[in-house]
Order: sequence, then C-alpha cells, then structure tokens
Amino acid sequence: MRLFGYARVSTSQQSLDIQLKTLKSAGVKASRIFSDKGTGSNAARHGLNLLRLKVEDGDVILVKKLDRLGRDTSDMINLIKEFDEQGVAVTFLDDGISTKGEMGKMVVTILSAVARAERHRIMERTNEGRQEAKLKGVRFGRKRTVDRDKVLSMYRQDIGATAIANQLKIARSTVYKIINDMEKDLSRGESFNHCPILRQEDE
Repeated sequence: MRLFGYARVSTSQQSLDIQLKTLKSAGVKASRIFSDKGTGSNAARHGLNLLRLKVEDGDVILVKKLDRLGRDTSDMINLIKEFDEQGVAVTFLDDGISTKGEMGKMVVTILSAVARAERHRIMERTNEGRQEAKLKGVRFGRKRTVDRDKVLSMYRQDIGATAIANQLKIARSTVYKIINDMEKDLSRGESFNHCPILRQEDE
C-alpha cells in the first residue's frame, strides 16, 4: 500500500501550507503529494490529473478535508467513486472518514445515494421551473431566426413554397412547417394538403 496526498485551494492567493503540513505529518512523502490552486469551474486541475495517473489498486489517498477533494459535493462524490472503482481508497483526515475496507464500501454506497438524490431534486426543481415558465408564456428552444410573418404573408399572396424558400433562403420543409403550425393554431380553415402553395411544381 502506498500513501498519496492531495491538497487544493480555490484561489491562487490562498496558501496550501497547512494542508501540505498535515499530509506530511500523516506520513505522505513530499514526492507523492499533488496539489492544485485556483480550481474554478473552468480551470484544469493538473495536480488531480497527475494523481489519477499515479495511483494503483491498493493505494490510499489522504486529503485534509472533504471539501478539498472536489469543487462541490457532486464532484467530490464522483471522484470518490472513480477512485473506488480503481481499488484506491480515500481518507479525509479532519473528518475521520475513509472509503477503505468494508466500512469504506458503505460510505461509498451512502455518498452515491446522496448524489443520486441530489440529482433527482435538481431535475424536479428544473422541471417545476419549466412548467411555471410555460404557464407564463415563456417559450423554450432555439430562438427563431426565420421571419415567420414574411413566410405567411407570401403564402397568402399565393406564392409557391419553392419561391418562398428561394427568396428567403430557407428550406422548403421550413415553409411547410410554418404554414402547418399556423393552421394548427387556427384550428380550422383549409387543411394543409389543400394549401395554395402545394401546387404541382412545388411537390
């Protein structure tokens, strides 16, 4: 079994000294301690990536506190699961938590369940927010770039689908869809199959 250490601070102005001292006191060799500074959501964690390459089945990674491994709870749990699948245990010195041994397996299971529950809650809140927004008339999806009013205006002038598509530089299928959507909104009038634009030369 080999001991490795990982230390992390969120900004480049913060010091790693306390974490490094704790890891060395716990018996980790300086050459096996990996660290990262300034690890925002868009920052690469070179120290963590190197650690991933170095550890092997049976190794143990020491970290001072739970929140020093991942950027957030979900990230931390995913990393613990990743290392567990490699046969690598993680021990959090200040928190007295370890994923080593049978008790460690239970810790991993509990943390995984917490992560699933959190993802489920996030999805529920997202769906609830979307439903409320829809009730208020908010439309989702890409912003329309086709001038629908122009398409409908030309359609009412009995201009064919091919001509409309060529003039507006859009696909003919888009023209058909816009007109079909309009007729659905109106819920009556001529059926799409009898629209003036569906003339022989446009088929």
